This record gives sequence, structure tokens and C-alpha cells, in this order.
Amino acid sequence: MKINVRADSVEIEGYVNAVERNSKTLRDRVGEFVERICKGAFKKALKRNDDVHILLNHDWNRDLGSTKQGNLELTEDNIGLRAVATITDKEVVEKAKRGDLVGWSFGFTDRDVENTVERNIPTRIVKDLNLFEVSILDRRKTPAYDGTLIATRSDTNDMYFIGEEMLDETNISTDEEKAVKTENESTNIDTREEKTNETENDASENTNDAPKDDEGPKQHDENVENNKKVIDYTKYDNLIKEMKGEI
Repeated sequence: MKINVRADSVEIEGYVNAVERNSKTLRDRVGEFVERICKGAFKKALKRNDDVHILLNHDWNRDLGSTKQGNLELTEDNIGLRAVATITDKEVVEKAKRGDLVGWSFGFTDRDVENTVERNIPTRIVKDLNLFEVSILDRRKTPAYDGTLIATRSDTNDMYFIGEEMLDETNISTDEEKAVKTENESTNIDTREEKTNETENDASENTNDAPKDDEGPKQHDENVENNKKVIDYTKYDNLIKEMKGEI
């Protein structure tokens, strides 16, 4: 999950669920099992429903937008269901700043499921599903949904909520951090230019101090050698080491 916090919004992207990958051990009213979403299941679900909502912790009272509203983009690729969302809800923005957004989950009902047994474990192979919402989870919901299937009874179907374990690290960045990085890069460039100019000036001074060809043959006795101007490159060496992070 990647999170970019802006002044009044937060951009969140990541994978809600990986296809063709067994879940951790789940539990419903019957008992324990594992589940696997087949490749193409999300793609078919998105074709049927062009208004999938994004919620906070599966709470429809905390509706943060939808694919139809334009602030949520859902696609299935070779990895799984990928979400990109822009949220302006103040509470979610504050949670993002504090690092309290920790994962994804999604709510669906079955359409086509093959029940089998793999390695002595009941396995549900979901070939097709109805996708209604994806949820951003904060720390309050992580224990309930990380690797756990929660089934709730509706009038005609069982609605399932599956929280996917993190597929990658949660990276939080802000516009302020990007501005500082850009400023530092600009400073490094200016420093290199300043160093180059200083080196050229010193080299010019050294050239002016050197004897001209029409001043006669160069003498290499001890007195001449002692009168030569010696350039101290220590500060430039230190500057280079500082730019490389060596000091």
C-alpha cells in the first residue's frame, strides 16, 4: 500500500486481493477453510458493476466515493485487484498522516464457487463473484479482517468480507517531503557548480603565477621550488566526500 498525503486529500494505491493465491486459514459458521480467487473473477465483476464504492472499515455510513464518482479506480492485472483512490475525507486524511491506514478489504457475494479439498483442507475456489465495495482498513479493523472471513446473513445471500494480508510495505509520503528532496537536489547541483567555478579560478591564478616562456629557462633549484604557490585541495576533497555522504 502506497500513501501520498497532500494538504487536503490523500492518494492511496495498492492491491486489494491477489488472484490465484490461497488465503490464510479462514473461518465461517461451518468451520475452517482456505479460499482462492480465480484470475478473471474481478474483471467480470467490474464489467457487471460500474459503481463499486470505497468505504472505511466496511461502514456504509463512511462512504468515501466510488468508481462512478471518479475518485476510485479498480482494475485486475496479473497480480490481482488493484485500487487507486483519492480521498478528501478529513478523518481519513488524518489517519493517513498518523500511519493508521494499514490494509484493504472487499465485500462480495458468490456467483460461481467450486468447493473441493486440497491438502486435507476444505478449499473454496471462487470463479466468479459480485463485488460491491472495497474498504480501507484502519488499526481498529486489522485484527478482525487480517486472514479472517466474516460472514453476515442478508435476505438472500451471504455477504463476505475478506481482509487481505499486506502484499507490500505501507509507504507514506507527503508533498512537504517531496519539496525538501527537490530543494536538496537543487542545492547539490548549485554546490557542484560553485566548486567548479572555484576550481577554475584557482587554476587561473596558478597559471598566472607560472613563469612565461620568454622569461628564460625554468630553474629547478630549491629556492624556486619554495617560491611556488601550493594549492590546498583539502576543502574540495571534503566537499566531495560530504556530497557522497562519506562525512
